[in-house]
Amino acid sequence: MTDKIRILVIDDSAFNRRTIIKMLESIPGIEVVDYACDGEEGLRKVFDLKPDLITLDLEMPRLDGFSFLRIVMQNRPTPVIVVSARSDNENVFKALEFGAVDFVSKPSSRISPELFNIRDDLVSKIHEAANANMLKVLKRAARSKDQSDTFSSHSRVNRGTNKNAINHVVIGASTGGPPALQAIFSNIKNPVEVFFAVSQHMPPGFTKAFADRLNKYCPLEIKEAEAGDIVRSGRVLIAPGGKNLEFRRHQNDVVAVVSEARIGQRYVPSVDIMFNSAVKVFGSDLLGVVLTGMGNDGALGTAHIKEHGGLTLAESEDSCVVFGMPKEAIATGKVDWVKPLARISEKILSKCGY
Repeated sequence: MTDKIRILVIDDSAFNRRTIIKMLESIPGIEVVDYACDGEEGLRKVFDLKPDLITLDLEMPRLDGFSFLRIVMQNRPTPVIVVSARSDNENVFKALEFGAVDFVSKPSSRISPELFNIRDDLVSKIHEAANANMLKVLKRAARSKDQSDTFSSHSRVNRGTNKNAINHVVIGASTGGPPALQAIFSNIKNPVEVFFAVSQHMPPGFTKAFADRLNKYCPLEIKEAEAGDIVRSGRVLIAPGGKNLEFRRHQNDVVAVVSEARIGQRYVPSVDIMFNSAVKVFGSDLLGVVLTGMGNDGALGTAHIKEHGGLTLAESEDSCVVFGMPKEAIATGKVDWVKPLARISEKILSKCGY
C-alpha cells in the first residue's frame, strides 16, 4: 500500500458520488483514484486501478452490489465499505456475508446535503478497513454462509453440575463483528440457561435487523434491547445502535437500561460501559468476551470484570479481521483465555456448564 489510501467510489447517484469524493479529498492520507456509476464500470476500474479500498452503493444498475462483491472477492479481494441507506439494513448484513468489511449509514435515502454528516464515521471506518486482513474477512464470510441455514432443532441439553458455572455473558465487538457474532450464536445448537448481552459498534437503525437475523440461526431469544427488558436465561439482548446498554436491579429482577451516548464518547454502543454496568449487577457470575475491532473499547471493562472475580476471553489474532480491541484487552494482563473465533462458542459454553 502506498502512503495514501487509494479509494474507488462506486455509486449510481451523481450527487452522492460528488459528495463522497469531496469529503474524502479533504482528508490527508486519502486519495480518490476514480469513481464508477455502476457495478460493471466499477469492476473494470477495480482491476485496472487496483485501489486499496472501495466505497460501494448496493443498489446499482447493470450489476448490483452483491454480484460486484462476489466477483471482486473471488478475483481481487479488496476492502469494501458499503454506504447504505437505513432502509437497506437487511442488505447490509448480507453484504458483510459477501465479504464487505464494514458499512456507513446514509442519513437519508433521498438526495440531501445531510450526506456530509457521515464524514467522520466514513473516514474512521476507512482507516479501520484499510488495516483489515482480507484473508480473514473472506474466511469469516465463508463461515457465515455455511451457518446461514435457519435453525430448526430445539432439543434441550442438560447442564453440568459445576457450581462455578457462569450464568451471564457479555460480548463486545466492532469491525468484523457481525459475522463473528453470527458464527458464535449459530454454534449454540440447543437452548441454554444463560443470559447474553452484546455491544456491537453500530449506528442507529440497524441493530433490530441484526438481532432478527441472528434469531434465525439460534434457539435463544435474540432481540434489540429496550428499556425495561428483563434479564433472563435463554435471552440475548443487543445494544441498540447509537446508544449504550446498561443494567440495574428492579425489585426481584435485573432489567436493561438503554442510555444515550455520553458527551465525547468515541465508541457507540460502548463495550466498556456495558461491561462495567454488568459487573455492578452480576459480580463474579460474569464472562466478558472481546471480539475483533479497532481501538481499545472493552479493555477497561475486561480488567474490571477480572478484578471483581469474573472470567474473561478474547479473540486471538489468528482470526481477527482487526486485532485492535482484543489486543488492548490482552495487554491489560486480565484476560483468562485467548481463542480463535472457531473455538469461542465452545469455550463460552464450557464455562457456562455445557
